[in-house]
Amino acid sequence: MIETSGLTKHYGDVVAVDRVSLRIEPGEIYALLGLNGAGKTTTIRMLLGMVRPTRGTVSVLGTEVCPGEHAVWSRVGYLVETPAAYPELTVTENLLVAQRLRGRTAPQAVTDVITLLGLTPYADRRAGTLSLGNAQRLGLAKALLHKPDLLILDEPANGLDPAGVAEIRTLLLDLSHEHGVTVLLSSHILTEVARLATRIGVIHNGRLVHELTPHDIATQTRPRLSVTTLDQHTAGVVLRCAGFSPEPDGDSGFRLTDDSAVRHPELVATALVAAGCPPTRLAVEQDDLETCFLRLVGGR
Repeated sequence: MIETSGLTKHYGDVVAVDRVSLRIEPGEIYALLGLNGAGKTTTIRMLLGMVRPTRGTVSVLGTEVCPGEHAVWSRVGYLVETPAAYPELTVTENLLVAQRLRGRTAPQAVTDVITLLGLTPYADRRAGTLSLGNAQRLGLAKALLHKPDLLILDEPANGLDPAGVAEIRTLLLDLSHEHGVTVLLSSHILTEVARLATRIGVIHNGRLVHELTPHDIATQTRPRLSVTTLDQHTAGVVLRCAGFSPEPDGDSGFRLTDDSAVRHPELVATALVAAGCPPTRLAVEQDDLETCFLRLVGGR
């Protein structure tokens, strides 16, 4: 559905995107995750042909993105950064304009998408008076109006309250699972991405530094038992003989991720005390998602 090779964008001496290579399969929900300014939006703009790459290639739905190539966009819906609307027109009128520009949409498409995005109470309200969250809903409605095969969204939860974020998550999951829509989205909110995406590309300083699955995230944030002793060598031998798998952690400590160790730290303490090597510290620890994200991008 999307393929890039060595995608690079320079703005003078600034490297906004640096040799990003992606391959996104049909039906996936792929999330670009990164700090503000990491290069997510520039990457999306190049995918949509809004910005010309300095180097590299981009293809969408099997077609190379280049000037003059228009046929592919009838199958793509997108929302990039701030949603645009005619402020003096109502929500319904804005969508009718978008419908005429799109063409080939069902007559009831506007009514359907207003219902889908929860915009019915605001259908006759001027777009310029909408809250940020409802303006975002209107932008999403435009992106979904023609029932695209590929949906590209830049920060789709921007401005939404927690209930709205949950609604958009449910909507995207339904589009992917029930209708086979491929979704590429960008976000800097790891908690939301971990609930939604089938694959996560971590982008930092313009480079794709990691590709993860939600399982990888869960593994990195799973609980562990931290053990410190006065004699690391002896403690390591004792723990291995007791059936645990200690991993060195500093000069005098170990990490144990075995379920039995995490659930029953008293078994670890008993084994060490019985061998004459009592622990000086014993604690069950778990990184939160924020810590995991900062570790992935090299933050402190």
